[in-house]
Amino acid sequence: MKNKGSRTERELFHMFFESGWAAIRTAGSGSTSELATDIVAGKNGRILAVECKSGRANIKRYVRKEQIEELRKFSEKFGAEPWIGMRFNNEKWLFLEIEHLDISKGGHFGVNLKLAREKGISFEDLIGR
Repeated sequence: MKNKGSRTERELFHMFFESGWAAIRTAGSGSTSELATDIVAGKNGRILAVECKSGRANIKRYVRKEQIEELRKFSEKFGAEPWIGMRFNNEKWLFLEIEHLDISKGGHFGVNLKLAREKGISFEDLIGR
């Protein structure tokens, strides 16, 4: 699963560059004690911090509350917009604001394909804002 996550992160990284944005991919985000996120991208003063998730379309994906808090803090310090990037199998990227994620009883944040389609925006909409 880690290889697939890395592959989808690289895919998004290249999509930013192909669209005229600058981007960096953070090695080991989520496994360091320092604030980090998967991808930071910017263009003309606009900065995006993206936490990436990928998986099968029929499975709900969860983001640990610690990862969400880290994304929020990193984005605030960096002056970036925090986004959750979802890449379900055989689907295009969809991007959600943290407020649009479901919250489980355990306090983790979740998203399935239905929610991502309802509340998320496309890559084109994300970079065109």
